[in-house]
Amino acid sequence: MADGRPGGPPAAVCVGESMAVLVADRPGPLEHVPAFHRTVGGAESNVACGLAALGRPAAWISRVGADGLGRHLVAELAARGVDTSAVAVDPHRPTGLYLKEVGSGADDPYSGHPYDPGPGRSRPHYYRGGSAASALGPELLADPAAAALLAAAPLVHLSGITAALSDSCLALLRALLARPRPTGRTVSLDLNWRPALWHGRDPGVLPGLLDAADLVLLGADEAAEALGTADPAALRALLPHPATLVVKDAEHAATAVARDGGTVTEPALRVEVVEATGAGDAFAAGYLTALLRGLDRRRGLRLGHLCAAAALTVPGDHAPPPPPAAVDALLAASPADWAATRVTAAGIDSPALGPPNADNDPPGGAR
Repeated sequence: MADGRPGGPPAAVCVGESMAVLVADRPGPLEHVPAFHRTVGGAESNVACGLAALGRPAAWISRVGADGLGRHLVAELAARGVDTSAVAVDPHRPTGLYLKEVGSGADDPYSGHPYDPGPGRSRPHYYRGGSAASALGPELLADPAAAALLAAAPLVHLSGITAALSDSCLALLRALLARPRPTGRTVSLDLNWRPALWHGRDPGVLPGLLDAADLVLLGADEAAEALGTADPAALRALLPHPATLVVKDAEHAATAVARDGGTVTEPALRVEVVEATGAGDAFAAGYLTALLRGLDRRRGLRLGHLCAAAALTVPGDHAPPPPPAAVDALLAASPADWAATRVTAAGIDSPALGPPNADNDPPGGAR
């Protein structure tokens, strides 16, 4: 595609499938939802959007169908500041699609229904078999537009989702993880365990893929299911080669374990959760931004927590990050002030930011 290049080389390139998303316009089981609204979603493009929102030039490389959903997807990501110049259009395969079912709250008509996802939760229904992105393969590396972006970026971000889409997608992931790598390139890989995608495929390839990355991000719950353990030390023994493993324990804490055994743990923030979708991708964008800024692992975990917290307070996959001044203050906050910080849809309340000022605080801003 000729459009979608915001100017300047990217700091990060994210590679993988994104989809058109139809979100239920009201809570409850899918069979009782009369209408949907359209948006976009996908782990790698979510991270690219998060990086761009944090001021890091980011590109997304993938394939979409020659259809309206694909055109909307590319235009939406470009509007969020993501370089989409190397997105290919497949004339034969469709853009992937998923439906998003939204859980009922206590006062909603379908609260307690056996098929309802539950309050604060959502459930995706994927229609991505045979999609344009499932035809991605190692030949991507020879595409001039993609090759130029990859050659310029110091960071390439990938997801375990790609490995589950097709044999050619798995081959592409292996090619991007292959060593030796260009000097100065870091490759990060988020496990992003999706059990339904692995039906009929071998998840036994995942440890080898993860161990080939420089940075691995994974949730404790998904690591337990996909790799057999959630313990950071055990995961480090299973994956000895990455420079850093980041293990996220949901609302409790995140731990970064270096190859030399150095470990940093940072507690998660207190958050008034609206919906959990997108929090993991937001955390990845925050941590990767800190890496690109040259910040230490503790500040990286904090920036990941801040971005995840922002995502948890909105109903969709994307949320604007806190203002830069608030980010800097919270990254430097004392452990006590960090622990006292609370994030809601109205903003951030923290001793590190000074006393609240209700007259001047914009909705969603930091206090």
